[in-house]
Amino acid sequence: MPSEAEATMVRSLLESAGIESTQRSTSFGAGAALGSMSGPVEILVRAEDLGAARELLPAD
Repeated sequence: MPSEAEATMVRSLLESAGIESTQRSTSFGAGAALGSMSGPVEILVRAEDLGAARELLPAD
C-alpha cells in the first residue's frame, strides 16, 4: 500500500469480512526505526486467509 491511510481502509475491509491482518512498514528511511508508518506499508494476513483476502480485494 502506498500509505498508512490506504492500508487502514483495506484492513477495515478485511476485518469486516472476518479476516485478521497486520501491517508493517516497507520503507526503512528516516523514522522507520522509531515506528513511523509514514511511507509504504505491507498488509499481512494468515496463510489460511490469503485466498479469501485476495478474492475480497481487487488486484493492482
